Amino acid sequence: MVDRGVERGWEVDERMRLEALASHDVDSLANNDALKRITDFAAALCDAPIALVSLVDAERQSFLARTGLDTSSTPRSQSFCAFAMRGEDIMIVADATQDPRFADNPLVTGEPHIRFYAGAPLLSEEGIPLGSLCVIDTRPRAGLTDLQRMGLMTLADNVMARLRDSRDAAAWRATENDVRRELSDTEDKFRTLADAMPQMVWSTLPDGYHDYYNARWYEFTGTPPGSTDGEGWNGMFHPDDQERAWAAWGHSLKTGDPYQIEYRLRHVDGGYRWVLGRAMPIRDDGGTITRWFGTCTDIHEQKLAMEEREVVSQELSHRIKNIFAVVAGLISFAARARPEAAEIANDLRQRITALGRAHDFVRPHSAESRPMARQDSLSGLLEELFSPYQSEAGRRIAVTGDMIGIDDRSATPLALLFHELATNATKYGALSQGAGKVTVSVDDRGGQATIVWTETGGPAVVTPEGKSGFGTQLVELSAIRQLGGQVDRDWRPEGLCVTICLPKQSLSRQPKVTSAGG
Repeated sequence: MVDRGVERGWEVDERMRLEALASHDVDSLANNDALKRITDFAAALCDAPIALVSLVDAERQSFLARTGLDTSSTPRSQSFCAFAMRGEDIMIVADATQDPRFADNPLVTGEPHIRFYAGAPLLSEEGIPLGSLCVIDTRPRAGLTDLQRMGLMTLADNVMARLRDSRDAAAWRATENDVRRELSDTEDKFRTLADAMPQMVWSTLPDGYHDYYNARWYEFTGTPPGSTDGEGWNGMFHPDDQERAWAAWGHSLKTGDPYQIEYRLRHVDGGYRWVLGRAMPIRDDGGTITRWFGTCTDIHEQKLAMEEREVVSQELSHRIKNIFAVVAGLISFAARARPEAAEIANDLRQRITALGRAHDFVRPHSAESRPMARQDSLSGLLEELFSPYQSEAGRRIAVTGDMIGIDDRSATPLALLFHELATNATKYGALSQGAGKVTVSVDDRGGQATIVWTETGGPAVVTPEGKSGFGTQLVELSAIRQLGGQVDRDWRPEGLCVTICLPKQSLSRQPKVTSAGG
C-alpha cells in the first residue's frame, strides 16, 4: 500500500492537514441527515452492522454520521481510519486480531469487537487526507465484492461533496463576516430595524443560500437559530406548496426577477399559516446580484376572510341570478294572460335574460364554475352575450381586436347595449337572413375604447325616418348616459355600421394595460 502521507509530507506537516480539516466547518455537519443516509446505505450495501463517516483531527477521530454505533468519537490512537485515509484505495482489514497494527486495539479486544474493516479515504481536492468512510463487521471477512467496493468509493465521493459544500458555505460566511466587521455599525442598525419589523425578514447570498433571518422568523416558526439556513427553509413550507415555492425561487435566482408567492408556512403551534413571500435582488454597479433581501408577511387572517367573502359573494350572486330567472318567468306567465302584450313581454324577458347572462359572467365564481373567457374582458362578455345568436353551422357574430378590461359596474349597460343591437339585427338586419353576419371590432386607443358593429349579408338598409324607437333610446341610455360615451350610426345600403366610443375609465375601475389580440 502506498503511504500518501509519507509520500506527500503530511507526516511532517500535520498543521496543514488540520487547517484543511478545519476549513470544512465540520461541526455544522455533525449528525447531518444526508450523511446519515449515506452510512445507512453503506452498511446495507456491504452487509455490515456498522458504517461511519470519520474525520481525524490531532487527538481524536469524530464520527459525523454513524450507523450501528453509539459512540460519537474515539481517540486517534485507536483509529483504523487514520491509516485508511492515507491510502490510494479502500483499505481492507480482513481480521483485525491477525493484523499487528490493530490486534491490541481496545476497539478489537473490547466493544465493539472489530474484526473486519473496510475504509474508503476522504481526500480533499488537493489530495489532503481528512478521514474515511468505513464499514465494520464483528466477524472476519475475506473482503468486499467489486460492486461493494465501487459503491463505497462512490459514497465516499458523495461525502466529500457534502464536505466541499460545507467548506464553501463556511468560506462564504467568513467573507460575509469580514464585510460585517467592516460595516458593523450599519449591520447593527439593520438587525435592529429588521427585528423591530412585524414581517419576517431574511437574506441570501447571490446563489440563493439563506444565511440570515430576523427574530420574527424564529418567533413565528419556533425553529432553532441556523436550522433553516441553506435549503432548510423549503422544509418549512406546507408539503403541497414546497415544489411550487422552490420553482418560483429557482426562477428568480436564474433570471433575477423579483420573487413573490403566497404559501403556507409552518407555525410554532405546529399548524400552517398563509404568508406572502417577497424578495428583491441587490445589484452592484455592474448589475451583478450581490444579495437577495426578502420578507414574509402573515396574511392568514386576510386569506381566510377573503375565502369567506368569496363564499358569501358567490351565494349572493347565485341568488341574484335566480331572481333574474324568476322575473323572466313571471313576465312569461303574465304574457300568457294578456296575448296582446306578448311581443312587449318577450322583448322585456329577453332583456332581463341578457342582464342575467352579464351578471352571471362577472359574478364571483369557484374554480369549477368560472367561465372559460376572462371575466374582466370586454371580448369575453360579448362572446357570452352573443352565444344565443350563434348558429350550429358557424359563428354569425365575430368579436375581434384588443383585450379591454371591464368590471361588474359596466357589465349591465354593456349587456343592454349589445343585446339591443343583436336583437335588432335578428329582427330587421343581417341576422334576419341565413347568410348575414356581424363583425364586432374592439380597438384600444389609450383612454378610449372604440367598438365598431358592422352588419353584412342582410337585406338592403334604408335610413329610418321619424321618431326613434324604444330600442334606439335604450342604446343611447346605456352608451351615453350610463357609460359617458358616444354612438354614431351609418345606414349603409350593404348593412348597418354602429361606432361606439366609450371612455375606458367607465368600463373598469382599474384600467389595464392591454395588447393587440389579448
